[in-house]
Amino acid sequence: MEERKLREECGVFAITTDPSESYHAASETYTALFALQHRGQETCGIAVNDRGVITVKKGVGLVNEVFDIESLNALEGQAAIGHVRYSTAGSNDWLNAQPTVVRHQKGNLAVALNGQITNAYSLRSELERKGCIFQTDSASELAAYLIVRARMNVGTIQEALCVAAKQLKGAFSIVVMSPRKVMAVRDGYGFRPLCIGRLGKGYVISSESCAIESVGGRLERDVAPGELIVIEDGKLSSMDTGLREKKTALCCFEYVYFARPDSVIDGLSVDRARRLMGAHLARLHPVEADIVIGVPDSGLSAAMGYAEESGIPYGVGLIKNRYIGRTFIQPTQVERERAVKIKLNAMAENIRGKRVVMIDDSIVRGTTGDRIVNILRDAGATEVHMRVASPPFTDPCYYGTDVPDRSMLIAPNHSVEEIAKKFGVDSLGYLTEEALADVAKECDLEFCTSCFNGRYPVEREMESSIYERRIGE
Repeated sequence: MEERKLREECGVFAITTDPSESYHAASETYTALFALQHRGQETCGIAVNDRGVITVKKGVGLVNEVFDIESLNALEGQAAIGHVRYSTAGSNDWLNAQPTVVRHQKGNLAVALNGQITNAYSLRSELERKGCIFQTDSASELAAYLIVRARMNVGTIQEALCVAAKQLKGAFSIVVMSPRKVMAVRDGYGFRPLCIGRLGKGYVISSESCAIESVGGRLERDVAPGELIVIEDGKLSSMDTGLREKKTALCCFEYVYFARPDSVIDGLSVDRARRLMGAHLARLHPVEADIVIGVPDSGLSAAMGYAEESGIPYGVGLIKNRYIGRTFIQPTQVERERAVKIKLNAMAENIRGKRVVMIDDSIVRGTTGDRIVNILRDAGATEVHMRVASPPFTDPCYYGTDVPDRSMLIAPNHSVEEIAKKFGVDSLGYLTEEALADVAKECDLEFCTSCFNGRYPVEREMESSIYERRIGE
């Protein structure tokens, strides 16, 4: 939970409904976005398709702040796409909220994107030289322009989406809605999750399976890296874009931190992955202690895994205030620190007079870890041993999180001993890259671990200073 970490990517959702059933596409999307709220708490939006006319409502704030019963009822239509957002680029204003809706010579289009386009600057510059005028910093607007440009030269919108996807580099899961179709595409490395489910006679597509289950749907499968999905007239078909790489690279932080523990990504339960990480951590860094606790929420499963492997009892040591969001959504460090003070309370009865093993999912900036330790010390813990269920975060991420340079990170600039002293813990131990690779191998997955070693699957182009912040969602 430390500081609270990263601004993660975003969440996307799409739904098609059958006229013979009573599902209301906008309302179901609203429910799904609630389930994906952990992926984005700055802006949200829903676009609906009513007999070929696409309407959108979006705004700044949480899902329940942007939408009410009246606005949802006004969004009529048999298909919809939705988005929750963190601003990995651009400000968190209304213009950068998604979905992006455009009208063009052959119809209209809605686009929502999760990820980071590493060649965004060159693509955008090329379009601007040809007369395109951008209203936002959003990668979804860039994708929309590419799709529309391709549509002028190909026979179908899915072919246009395929052409556009081939021009994009980096990490992306995109959902697209046209007057007759709902489509989705996942980048060739599979950086960002995307899955398909059934809801009655219709289909749903989501960043995480928890959103499919929240609307009463049934998870069918994941969208494969490089796969393009088309839903038309109640039927689902698949296209191979030719983008799939020989070695895929799912972001390991989906399992470490981003995703909800009740989600299943690429066939692996997030809860199970975190328990495995905790078990490896117990073998790597054993310690004599009386209780194992997790930092809510993403540290809890790893703590259970550590306790099961070590034989030290698991207990509740920190209570999270459920009425505030993740503290890393706060735009300034002062606000993040203030949020930490009201976010966590210690269960003093459980930890007073005890040697505590505190499991956290990661350490990124390291700016508020000492405050969490102080909460435990003040509650009477005699020892605090910190264990981190991921390797040291040493390099910036260019695929969807907002850590643009090493100066923002604590691990490349301080030793483990220095970090332990800064936090005021009795000992500190990280998961190793080798152990994380063992988890991936055990689960038949391939992770992107560039934030731990600086080895990037996709090169990042050098951008001009105006876009140094990167274009993405």
